Amino acid sequence: MKVIIPRLDLVSLIGKIQNIVAAKPAIPILANVLIEAVDDQLIISATDLTVSMRAYAEAKVVEEGAITLPARRFFQLIRELTSPTVEIHSSSPDMASINAGTSHFKVHGMHKNEFPALPDLSEGVHLSLTSPLLREMLSRTAFAAARDDSRQVLNGVYLQQANQTATFIGTDGKRLAKIHVPVDLPPEQTGSYIIPLKAVDEMIRILDNKEDLAKLTLMNDKIAIEVGPVTLISKLLSGQYPDVSRVIPEKKESAISLHREELITLLRQVSLFTPDNSSSVRFTFTSGELHLSAVSGEIGEGKVNMPVNYGGEKLDIAFNPNFFLDILRHSKDETVHFNVSDSYNPGLITDSTTAQFVIMPMRLEA
Repeated sequence: MKVIIPRLDLVSLIGKIQNIVAAKPAIPILANVLIEAVDDQLIISATDLTVSMRAYAEAKVVEEGAITLPARRFFQLIRELTSPTVEIHSSSPDMASINAGTSHFKVHGMHKNEFPALPDLSEGVHLSLTSPLLREMLSRTAFAAARDDSRQVLNGVYLQQANQTATFIGTDGKRLAKIHVPVDLPPEQTGSYIIPLKAVDEMIRILDNKEDLAKLTLMNDKIAIEVGPVTLISKLLSGQYPDVSRVIPEKKESAISLHREELITLLRQVSLFTPDNSSSVRFTFTSGELHLSAVSGEIGEGKVNMPVNYGGEKLDIAFNPNFFLDILRHSKDETVHFNVSDSYNPGLITDSTTAQFVIMPMRLEA
């Protein structure tokens, strides 16, 4: 193998793929990246056996071939180089020469055949969404998913595809985010998939605001996304995702209108008076006003209020302010709508999009 590539293009490739390499790999080869020179392209692949990524850049291929190199050391070396171009040359299956200007290095690698083969993507359901739209669907649901829950299925974003609609859901049992988008698939085509959060985070990272199409491939046990020169493949989480429809309150015409930015500001202020171990803010709705309060024996007391279009009986309910803030940050519009019935049932926050955000109440302190 012999390939010449601009250093900045190689640095860009490394930036795309570096997060996939496992910090503590289960087997030695997973600490390596596969480097292939073929068809005037340099292709770098990495995997942790759950999430895999392949990215390519145009390069001058003098001799086709492949080798695996230790990712961390290789990435550090390329970033330290100053020459505008880098030459990677391997004359044996487990040794590569890296030449950049007057700098010359030899790096021990491993045979390409030891690197796990990436899955075949020809099978499966294919659908396309613009990069910004798919990024929005994922980011507006992933924040509500669990990170380290013993119920594995909650540590991911649930994608349900039916009736020419793709629905994305994230929940950790204390809050929930759900959003849907129409897709160009046959009406009878259905499927459900739980995407692990590591894969979701990487998808959000590689999806940009350009109007490029992101191609999704959905299979029984894996999902793939292709955006420009990058392909990401992930195994799916196995298990039955909970039926969340039962916890989503009905949307009412009498919903309370809340000025989003004002509420964010006031919640940030009053949350400074909540203890770290039991963050809870009391929401008190009275005629025309919302009062927010928090009391801590160690810190003190915070009280703020804002005008709202509420005209019912006095209502007290408590929420985790950090969860409420997360929902407000992922909402759109100047004003959001809040449905709440009593102190014990979840609240529903909506905006002008298809998004629905549910937050569970906390125990009211006397």
